[in-house]
Amino acid sequence: MNDEAIRETILSESVLFEGMLVKLHRLDVTLPNGKSAMREVVRHPGASAVVPVDENGMVTMVKQFRTAVGRVLEEIPAGKLDSKDEDRLLAAKRELREETGLSAANWIHLTDITTTPGFCDELISIYLATGLSRGETDPDEDEFLNIEKRPLSELVQMVMRGEICDSKTLTGILMADRHLHGGA
Repeated sequence: MNDEAIRETILSESVLFEGMLVKLHRLDVTLPNGKSAMREVVRHPGASAVVPVDENGMVTMVKQFRTAVGRVLEEIPAGKLDSKDEDRLLAAKRELREETGLSAANWIHLTDITTTPGFCDELISIYLATGLSRGETDPDEDEFLNIEKRPLSELVQMVMRGEICDSKTLTGILMADRHLHGGA
């Protein structure tokens, strides 16, 4: 099939709301059949995430309350970019240090994911970090975290049982496991 035949054309774009983290835009588009439609799109600067795996196969995870879903989630360390132009690897290194106190000698880019493409342009770059060394944490002023270490194999099983629902975390865990044990 021809992908151009299903492409929408943006006619105009305006800001409906501008918050601290996101902007809500209204897009007026022309559909492939020539009709007009309106789309609401959340613009997000993007983020970087890290699967930090030590020499014993243990992954340092963070647990934090996520207001949007009303519960504590266990996640890989991550954080938003300061701007869309920020170097994603440098952001990953910063977030790993701030949230866990860890730094890494080795970095591998695993993938980039679009979190919710139906209404948001957020792109998260996910990295595998190894050769870890410990330092001091430096979380954001409004960030409250518990840090836990779990075997990568246990995290894979948690993903497969549906116990981890965060998309960046389950993607990162499965890709890190595949990279380290499955030869991708």
